[in-house]
Amino acid sequence: MSRDVIYTSEIHSNGFVFDDKVASVFADMIGRSVPGYGQTLQMVELLAHQFAQAESNLYDLGCSLGAATMALSRGSAGKDCRVIGIDNSPAMVERCKGMLKDEPVEILCQDILDTAIENASVVVLNFVLQFIEREERLQLLKKIQQGLRPGGVLIISEKIAFVDEAESRRQIELHEAFKRAQGYSELEISRKRSALENVLVPEPLDVHHHRLKQAGFSASNTWFQCFNFASMIAFK
Repeated sequence: MSRDVIYTSEIHSNGFVFDDKVASVFADMIGRSVPGYGQTLQMVELLAHQFAQAESNLYDLGCSLGAATMALSRGSAGKDCRVIGIDNSPAMVERCKGMLKDEPVEILCQDILDTAIENASVVVLNFVLQFIEREERLQLLKKIQQGLRPGGVLIISEKIAFVDEAESRRQIELHEAFKRAQGYSELEISRKRSALENVLVPEPLDVHHHRLKQAGFSASNTWFQCFNFASMIAFK
């Protein structure tokens, strides 16, 4: 696994993009940038074991290098499920296919906004919705809800925002302290923050839950939070 040193010497002038440079270090980048990331993957596997239905489809939308795709595959072992990882970054898909070439999963390069969700029992959006335009998020969730079988679930992990300004500052400071503890310098933290501005757009938890209700899910809850990152599960 290559170490993320992208922001030691450069700034992406067009903002953060999932290009080959990012793909080459993404496993290290997300593990050192997202507190609780490993825990979310463990729980995706557990939730897949709990909710994957025999002969159904499991989708990892925005799969990047396929970590959650593999969690779905492990969790649904023995249920004859079709596990599908989808990403619109050719660089991510190429690396993901290479890494998972011997695994019983399918990796497709396409825009998740165009992906048909059919016969699904578990769908994962692991730190993905935050990169979708706000006005397109509800329609995506509606499509997922409609493509789920009865009893199916959607698992969402997101960076979250806070309405209270003081709380927002505290959570940002804690997140940046986490990144420093993982070896990122102040310069790297500052440069990446600038690159992600207006590219990654977080929202408060109550906005997420309200939208899930609007999309037709019968219930949703937050099952994990660490600083300004949280994971939710929504039920058909």
